[in-house]
Amino acid sequence: MHLTACEPTAMSTALVMDHPGDASLLQSCGTTDSLASLEDVMAESTANESSEEESACAREEQSNTKAEQSVHAESGATPRPDSLSLPAKGTEFWTTCRDGEVKLRMGESGPEAEPAMTVNQMFTSTVQRFGNYDALGWKEGEQWKTMTYNEYYKSCCTAAKSFLKLGLERYHGVGILGFNSAEWFIADVGAILAGGFAVGIYTTNSPEACQYVAENCQANILVVENHKQLQKILQVQDKLPHLKAIIQYKDELKEKKPNLYTWAEFMELGRDEPDAQLDDIISSQKPNQCCTLIYTSGTTGQPKGVMLSHDNLTWTAFATGRNVSLTDADKSQEVVVSYLPLSHIAAQMIDIWLPMKAGGVTYFAQPDALKGTLANTLREIRPTAFMGVPRVWEKMQEKMKSIGAKSSTVRRKVASWAKDVGLQTNLNKMEHNGNLSTMPLNYRLAKRLVFRKVRKALGLDRCTRCYTGAAPITKDTLEFFLSLDIPLFELYGMSESSGPHTISLPDAFRLTSCGKVIPGCKTKIFNPDADGNGEICFWGRHVFMGYLNMPDKTEEALDSSGWLHSGDLGKHDQNDFLFITGRIKELIITAGGENIPPVPIEDAVKEAIPLISNAMLIGDKRKFLSMLLTIKCQVNSETGAPEDELTPEAVELCHKLGSNATRVSEIGGGRDRAVNAAIQDAITRVNEKATSNAQRIQKWTVLDQDFSIYGGELGPTMKLKRPVVMKMYKDQIESFYKEVVTPTTPDNPLPPK
Repeated sequence: MHLTACEPTAMSTALVMDHPGDASLLQSCGTTDSLASLEDVMAESTANESSEEESACAREEQSNTKAEQSVHAESGATPRPDSLSLPAKGTEFWTTCRDGEVKLRMGESGPEAEPAMTVNQMFTSTVQRFGNYDALGWKEGEQWKTMTYNEYYKSCCTAAKSFLKLGLERYHGVGILGFNSAEWFIADVGAILAGGFAVGIYTTNSPEACQYVAENCQANILVVENHKQLQKILQVQDKLPHLKAIIQYKDELKEKKPNLYTWAEFMELGRDEPDAQLDDIISSQKPNQCCTLIYTSGTTGQPKGVMLSHDNLTWTAFATGRNVSLTDADKSQEVVVSYLPLSHIAAQMIDIWLPMKAGGVTYFAQPDALKGTLANTLREIRPTAFMGVPRVWEKMQEKMKSIGAKSSTVRRKVASWAKDVGLQTNLNKMEHNGNLSTMPLNYRLAKRLVFRKVRKALGLDRCTRCYTGAAPITKDTLEFFLSLDIPLFELYGMSESSGPHTISLPDAFRLTSCGKVIPGCKTKIFNPDADGNGEICFWGRHVFMGYLNMPDKTEEALDSSGWLHSGDLGKHDQNDFLFITGRIKELIITAGGENIPPVPIEDAVKEAIPLISNAMLIGDKRKFLSMLLTIKCQVNSETGAPEDELTPEAVELCHKLGSNATRVSEIGGGRDRAVNAAIQDAITRVNEKATSNAQRIQKWTVLDQDFSIYGGELGPTMKLKRPVVMKMYKDQIESFYKEVVTPTTPDNPLPPK
């Protein structure tokens, strides 16, 4: 079938597709997909959209045309390529209109030439091939329950019909606020099938932050997990004019309210509804239209709604699955555990779309997964692939170290020997791109005595791919797991690239590199310096459509050729491995004009003294660098708040340093001499390796509590919110720079604290 587009020459080659499934598959929703002509879709869009929305899009087109005209009048001295124009629907790489269409970055051959698909087409293809295989699994009491692909698809269609009955309008949001569950997935996919936008909302959001997202996506329906999340919405309900219904998917309702439904009541609404309306909507959907909004975590201002198209999701699942060699269910079913926030693209791609493409099964962890129960779930489910943000791997490392410290001397010696062998063998293997003709005898012995037992204890004995991403990870943690024969494969990407852009593979990885670009995508280093460091830019069908209703922000992210500018700094080595060296917005530019990326210095300090949990470098527009440090401490299992008690590993480290400290309050603000001396010693060692005097840390302090999501210093994926920390600890930072005499020469650095 051909998709009629605004400019047939630009689009017809890009969007030729065959229906992947058989008509009988779609009986639960009625007819097969047939892609509508532009006139039909535009007529429907016009009927559904408010005049306010139309005028916003008209303004965007007008401003884009003006922007393009003004570019030709400018001198061309801008550091970025010029702005885009948007002359007609579907002829350009970007849009910020909810009903907009984009030109797909198709190629002539290879993965980029893969026919474009809607979410429904990908789903029905999987149902046809793997309908009787398990798709989702969850725990009720002590029992695991499962749902097949046939049941999963049927439930999504029922949810879609229920959404329509509740008044979901085309291109309006369905906000989902809660922990990962089968209902979360069904609401997400159901919203897409019904022609709305699936919109995840972070469970840690305040009522005001929930209101912002719901208002921004014009949500008609909000799906909440429980009474706690419901209360947030009820507080702001009167400020949400588009909201028509709220659904609570866990627990009994504590009170009845108009337009408030339990999950069972909600599903009942659409169960006996005819399929005709849903079929028409599914038939009119195009791969180059928006179906999902991912809201950025708002570390730099208000969250932006990242518009992802059907093709963004389906093509990224295809290209990534192929790159990491996911196996189809009929050969050997892939198994994943869902526990990371589903409002984040990494979790959606790994938990929803990749398993859907390959017919894999996703099991849901308990809501308190990150408070300790994840370990039990992993042992019960034994996933074949597992993604952990750095903090998850660090917590595992701390736990294993504290258990190891209590082992007998003999066990400790055996473990130490095995880790030396493991690290050496794996580094050797890495240098040979995963191919060693024969594995050394001592490695095989270490595997039998130690590595297999460790993997089994972690629930990773079937796991051939352990991934890390979403935030920087230290070399110390990478080497710790590599020494246990568990290579952590770093991947890199962003919400604006539908998740992954580069991935490390068993036969292609380097320590501290994020791997190589996914085939079908391209990387460009923009404006590289003498060392090859520059802004990392992305190209491919995974690149987003635009930020909803934010043309200015979209133009900042996408250049006139359609390249996505990541804002990250990086470089390639001679083998095309990508290394991230910092973030442009995080770059510290000292009063002396030196550009300093903070992350490598922060990581070096954490590596030099493992007692440190978080380190934040300060020095923008300042005469020298200073640093805020926090100590590893216990975390409240209910709230996630940092507590005063040190972790067992931290207590042991203090003992080794000659300190009896067991609490952060005994160390913070320089109260413990032995710890203070050890930190200064570590910072001196880091300073000795500095490439210039400007990169030396001159002053530092230990804060009285660790950074956390609860405290607001960390984002939902444990990423440091630098502007927030700067505000929160303004007094401590200012005290570093009071009455300071400026060094007269670079050879005369300020004395350390």
